[in-house]
Amino acid sequence: MSIVDKIFGAPLASSEEEDQKVGVFAGIPMLGLDALSSAAYGPEAALTILLPIGAVGLNYIGPIIGALVLLLVLLFLSYRQTIASYPGGGGSYTVASENLGHRVGLLAGAALMLDYVLNVAVGISAGVGALVSAVPALHSHILALCLVILALITLVNLRGTRESGVAFALPTYLFVATLILVIIVGVARVLLSGGHPHPVITPPALPKAIVPVSLWLLLRAFASGCTAMTGVEAVSNGVSAFKAPSVKHAQNTLGAIVLILGVLLAGIGYLAHAYGIGATDPDSPAYQSVLSLLIAAVFGRGAFYYVTIGGILAVLCLSANTSFADFPRLCKLIAQDHYLPHSFANRGRRLVYSMGIIILALFSAAILTIFGGITDRLIPLFAIGALLAFTLSQAGMVVHWKRLGGIKSALPAFVNGLGAVATGVAVSIVLVAKFVDGAWITALLIPAGVLLFAAVKRHYEYVARDLVCTRSIDLGQLKPPIVVVPIKSWTTITEKALRFALQLSQDIKAVHIATDEADTNLIRSQWNTYVEGPIRNAGLAPPELTVVASPYRRLFNPLLDYIDTLKAEYPDRTIAVIIPELVESRWYQYPLHNQRATGLKAALLLKGGNQVVVINVPWYVTTHQAGGAIGVNHDG
Repeated sequence: MSIVDKIFGAPLASSEEEDQKVGVFAGIPMLGLDALSSAAYGPEAALTILLPIGAVGLNYIGPIIGALVLLLVLLFLSYRQTIASYPGGGGSYTVASENLGHRVGLLAGAALMLDYVLNVAVGISAGVGALVSAVPALHSHILALCLVILALITLVNLRGTRESGVAFALPTYLFVATLILVIIVGVARVLLSGGHPHPVITPPALPKAIVPVSLWLLLRAFASGCTAMTGVEAVSNGVSAFKAPSVKHAQNTLGAIVLILGVLLAGIGYLAHAYGIGATDPDSPAYQSVLSLLIAAVFGRGAFYYVTIGGILAVLCLSANTSFADFPRLCKLIAQDHYLPHSFANRGRRLVYSMGIIILALFSAAILTIFGGITDRLIPLFAIGALLAFTLSQAGMVVHWKRLGGIKSALPAFVNGLGAVATGVAVSIVLVAKFVDGAWITALLIPAGVLLFAAVKRHYEYVARDLVCTRSIDLGQLKPPIVVVPIKSWTTITEKALRFALQLSQDIKAVHIATDEADTNLIRSQWNTYVEGPIRNAGLAPPELTVVASPYRRLFNPLLDYIDTLKAEYPDRTIAVIIPELVESRWYQYPLHNQRATGLKAALLLKGGNQVVVINVPWYVTTHQAGGAIGVNHDG
C-alpha cells in the first residue's frame, strides 16, 4: 500500500458508492454537528450582547431562547417537507432555482456557501475557545490550534463520507449525553432548591448595568442567538448521502437533530438564568465559556467537567464536518449548472468531491487567520447566509405548493410561508443589528458570489458557442506541420525528440536559445557531428539549427517570438512544437530539476494560438539511470 493510500484510503470504485451511504446513527454526526454544536455558542452569543445591562439581562435570555426554539420548529417543519419534495437533495439552491428562478437560486447558493465557510471557522474557533477555558495556558496558541484541527478534519473528509460519519459518532454522542445529563441534574437541583440552587463553583459576578434595557438591545441579542439556527438545512442538502429509503432516513435524522438541539437550547437558557451565569469577555485571559461556567456550577471541576468539556471541544471543532459534507455537494450542483468550474462536480479517489473539500479548507483557513481564531469576532458575519438561504428556500416551497394546487397543498404552503416570514424578519434583524459590527462584509460577499457565478456561466456559454461545429471535416491544405524542437544540448532526450520529429515532417527547425557562448559553440559542434552528418549520409535533408540570441538569459520569450515569426511566415501551416522532457522515476527527484519543460508548455498553451500544437516527448529515468540523469539538468 502506498503512502497516499495510507493517508487518504484506498481508491473506491463507482460501484461501491451505495456502501458509502449512511443511516440515522451516522447521519447525525455527519450532517448534524453544525446544528448541535450551535447550542454551545448560540446562547453565549446572545448573553454577550446582554452584558451591558448586567444581571438584568438574565431575565431576558429565556424569552430570547424561546423565540429561537419556535423558529427552530418552523424550520424543522419546512425542511421536512423540502426533503420529501426534493429527494435528490440540493436544499435552498435547488428549491429556489426551480421555483423562484436561477438568479434567486444563485443568491441562495452564494449565501449558503458563505455560511458553510463561516461555520467551519466559527465551529473550530468555538471549540478551541472551550479548550482554552479549561486550559488557560493555551490562550496564546488559539490560531495554531484552529489550523491544526482544520487540517485534521479536512484529511478525514478526504477519506470519504462514511468514514467521517463513523469517526465523529463517539464525540457527538458523548457531547449529547454529557450535556443532557448536566441539564437534567441542573434542573433537578433548581426545582429541589425552590428556584435558588447553590452552585458547586460560583460563577463570576455579572457587571453592573451601564445601559438601560432597550428593544434594540434585545433585538441584537436575538440576532446573535440566531447563530443557533445554522446547520438545520444540512440534511435537506445531503439527502443523497443516506441509504435507501433515503427520504425516511433523512427526515428521521432531521427530527433527531432538531429535538436534541431544542432540548439543549432550552436547558442552557433555563439554567443560565437559574444559576446567574452570563458571558465573559472573550479577549480576556480569564475568559470562560458559558457552558464551562454552567458545568462547573452543576458538577464542579472534577473528572466529569473535563470529560464534558472534552466532548464540547470535540463537537465544536468537528461541527465543521457538516460544511465539509454539504459544501462540496452544493458546489457540485452549481457546477452542473455551469456556474462553477466543472472540476467541482468530479468525484475523487474516495467518491467525495475533493475539489470542494480543498477549497472549503483553504477559505476557512484564510478567515481563521484574518480574525485570529476568535469566535466573537466571527459571530457578526455568521447567520446571515444561513437565514437568507432559509428564507429563499421556504419562499420557493410556497411557490412549489401553489403550483401543485389542491387542498393537500394548503397546509404545507402555510407552514412554509410562515417560516419564510419568520426567517425573513430574522435575517433583517441580524443584518441591521450586526451591520456595523461586520455584517456589511457578508452583505458584500454574497452579491460578489452571485457575480462570480454569472461570470463563470458566461465563460462556459462562450466556450460552448466557440466549439460548435456544424461543417464536415476540412480536408484542404493537409500539409505536414513545421516542427519546432527546442534544443539545450545533445542528450538522449534530444535524440528521442528529433527521431519523433523526423517521423512527422521533413520541415524541422531545431531552436537553441543562446544564453552562454560556450554552450552555443558546443551544440553547433555536436549538431554537425551527431545530427547533420548521419542524416545527410542517410540521404535525408537535415533539420535546420537556428540559434536565437538571448542577452538577458531569457528562455521562453525568445522562443515564443521565434514561433510567432513562423506563424506569420507560414499562416497556412500547423506549427508543431515538440518539447523533450525528463520524467523522474521517484517523486523526491522532481525538485532536483528545473522543470523548464512544464513552464514552456504552459506558456505555449497560453500564447500559442490555434495554429500551434504542443507535443510532449518524455524520457523516463529508470532507477539505475537516475543518478547519472540528475547531472544532465535538461528539461528540453
